[in-house]
Amino acid sequence: MCHDELMDKIDLILAQWRQARPDLDCASMAVIGRLGRLVSHLEKTLADNFARFGLKDGEFDVLATLRRAGDDGQLSPTELYTSLLLTSGAISKRLDRLEAAGWVLRQPHPDDRRAMRVQLTASGRALVDQALEAHLATQEAALAALAPEQRAQLAALLKQWLQGFPGETTG
Repeated sequence: MCHDELMDKIDLILAQWRQARPDLDCASMAVIGRLGRLVSHLEKTLADNFARFGLKDGEFDVLATLRRAGDDGQLSPTELYTSLLLTSGAISKRLDRLEAAGWVLRQPHPDDRRAMRVQLTASGRALVDQALEAHLATQEAALAALAPEQRAQLAALLKQWLQGFPGETTG
């Protein structure tokens, strides 16, 4: 039996709706329902991976954003929360925890005494590099059921779909 012939939980739900409400087209549930289940599985898998490094998902995002910021790896809290689509309160909480762990440092901006700069410490940089390698391996394992050309096709479809939502395009 090939993968297309196997029933999943969403197939069962769709069959139940066809019985209960044959007048409705529930085809969208095939995509949205499976996407929701995938998100649940992925969130747990990724959270378990980050926990191995003493991190929560959002904390990894902060460290990774600083790591991507260039050689000096410095950003203002405002640049961080804007990049991560967070509130200032949410970023402050994450920064407090990351600073207490010794992974980031908050320092006054050299040109503006009212502003702060956030940067990775050496241990924070080492941690995010390790966590990133494990994160990529976890993502690869999660995508193992798809061939490379299927991954590329799915990525293109998801990009097209996502660009239909406000604020999802750049430039």
